[in-house]
Amino acid sequence: MSKIGDFLKEAGVFYLATADGAQPKLRPLGAFLDKDGKIIFGVGDFKDVYKQLKANPLCEIAACKKDGHWLRYTGKAVFETDYSYAEEMIKTAGLDMIYNEQTGNKLMAFHLEDAKAVDIAVMGEGESLL
Repeated sequence: MSKIGDFLKEAGVFYLATADGAQPKLRPLGAFLDKDGKIIFGVGDFKDVYKQLKANPLCEIAACKKDGHWLRYTGKAVFETDYSYAEEMIKTAGLDMIYNEQTGNKLMAFHLEDAKAVDIAVMGEGESLL
């Protein structure tokens, strides 16, 4: 998984695509954990993206590096039952102003299963990262 984590780290911002019924939805993200052999992402339990992933867990992450390589990471979102992943992400990404006891907001951590990850050069064929 470290190749995916390295790619996302270098890209900085990446995009999560979900579906809202028949309508695709895309939003930028920047926080993730590369831990325990998984790339772990997080979304707020109060956000539409969480509801979309619960209704249809198929999603895609896309990122682009300055050298023109881009990543397509596709799979099924599986939410973590161990909240320590979310707690670590909140601390390391500085999200504690959003996710805390006062706001009542929870960060829901997830990873992708049945996933494919491809590093694609602008004018070339993709290379599998899994």
